[in-house]
Amino acid sequence: MNPMRHDVLLFDLDGTLSDPLPGIAACINYALSYFGHPVWDEGVLARFVGPPLDQTFKEMIGECTQQEISALVLKYRERYQQIGYAENRLYEGVAESLQRLGEAGAVMAICTSKPAYLAEKILQHFSIFHHFRFVSGGDIGIQKWQQIAELTQQECISSRSVMIGDRAVDLRAAHQYGLQSGAVLWGYGGIEELQPESPAYYFHRAQDWQQLSQC
Repeated sequence: MNPMRHDVLLFDLDGTLSDPLPGIAACINYALSYFGHPVWDEGVLARFVGPPLDQTFKEMIGECTQQEISALVLKYRERYQQIGYAENRLYEGVAESLQRLGEAGAVMAICTSKPAYLAEKILQHFSIFHHFRFVSGGDIGIQKWQQIAELTQQECISSRSVMIGDRAVDLRAAHQYGLQSGAVLWGYGGIEELQPESPAYYFHRAQDWQQLSQC
């Protein structure tokens, strides 16, 4: 078995392992409608896949209090943990590629803006939870770079780790703490958003992850 190029492969979830847009859009509109706000078209909501949920609601409704944002997030999660998490699909080739990486000796983990319990529910839903050593989840007010900082301080990851994601926020958080990054091009960021962040890798399909296990 070849030695691994990276000690930990740190994967984003939404837009990287799975396409969550139908569930996210339905849950956002569920929360907006409950509190009397206009609902949005699913296609327009695609740009909100990835960033923290509180940040999304602030951008959508403008002037608001933290209490209002918290209430919207809670109402969103009410539907998401019951229905929305399953309105999701695994991207083609992901399950097989994770299996091959594991067989090659890769240590894999998750770093997502979702709360850990919701991320774990999704991973279990797709029967891929067993591939990951740990799941780092976010919450209201927590940024991806703060998650990376905590994982670094806990020595769960190091400068030999690589963050793999579809949004610029994933790559910036990695670079801020000396990690390399890999950009997936099938998610919601796109090449125009990701290229300025100078990722070490570009992935056009999940099978391209196999290069991470090579010397």
